[in-house]
Amino acid sequence: MGFINIPFIALLLQGIPEQTAMVTLAFVIARIPLRWNKILLIGIILAVSAYVVRLFSVPFGVHSFLLIILLFIALTWQGKGDFSLFLIASILSFLALAIFEFACLSLLMSVFGVTPETLFTNLGITIAITEPQVLLLFLSAFLLNKLIQKKRLN
Repeated sequence: MGFINIPFIALLLQGIPEQTAMVTLAFVIARIPLRWNKILLIGIILAVSAYVVRLFSVPFGVHSFLLIILLFIALTWQGKGDFSLFLIASILSFLALAIFEFACLSLLMSVFGVTPETLFTNLGITIAITEPQVLLLFLSAFLLNKLIQKKRLN
């Protein structure tokens, strides 16, 4: 089993923000209060876990399965009670990430003429082109949170 070279800067500028945004969405779906210190800690743990797993040449998707399990455990640790909701929140937040990632990459790669080869060879472009999905995850979390709060008031 060989190692895959993933720059540490990718963890800092891409992995941690992405996982933190996904954890934020999962907290909202799971109806867990947004405690930013906990969300950031869990986001860092998930990003580092993905980084370490990706260092080894394991089959594609293994890191995602691991992260869903770790997120479920974190939601169970932070929330009270509804395990099925925590599992749904874990899966839905990863699904949202996959959808946003696919949409952003498809759109931005064609708009800016970026090839898949460029994504593998130019870290700066890769980070820049994946940041919109992070923003969409945060935006989704905040809008959903507002909607849930509004429903509670009615």
